[in-house]
Amino acid sequence: MAKDKQSWIERNMPRREDMERNRWLAPIAHRFARSDLWRFTRRSVPRGVALGLFAAFIIPVGQIFLAAFLALPTRANVPVAALITFVTNPFTVPFWALVANKVGRVMLKIDAATTGAANAEIASGRWESFGWFLETAGVTAFGFIVLSVLTAAIGYVVAGWVWRYIVSRKWGKRPGRRKILNPAE
Repeated sequence: MAKDKQSWIERNMPRREDMERNRWLAPIAHRFARSDLWRFTRRSVPRGVALGLFAAFIIPVGQIFLAAFLALPTRANVPVAALITFVTNPFTVPFWALVANKVGRVMLKIDAATTGAANAEIASGRWESFGWFLETAGVTAFGFIVLSVLTAAIGYVVAGWVWRYIVSRKWGKRPGRRKILNPAE
């Protein structure tokens, strides 16, 4: 089962050669070919996770390109940043839109704040059919901005913890390491 997951990841992971051949990236393809952007290190992987999550929620189209462009100056892992953007895909967007709407409403407290002149203008009849859309779209857009920043921060911290856990497990499994850790044996 783990082998199947690994092969799926390997099949879907963007490669340097693919990005170099992309016609949209041709002017700056040499920047994406830098080897430090493709290494899996303790600093580049959490950065890639954070940038991928940020790009996934901040714009609905072109998330992979945004994540790759943001990875250049921050020296983040490009494949991880591109792969993490698939958190939002055509199947999960309705769920994330509902979550963003709820987050936006909580953050803006839109129900309590829509009083006075704005409410009277919407109720006047001129904007009645379009008012609900403006309110919902604005709240949802703000919710997506909050989600992008919040998930990026959480993703960075969690990826750092997971990286440390995996590395410590690998170090613990080394043959000579057990004697040092457990001197009683």
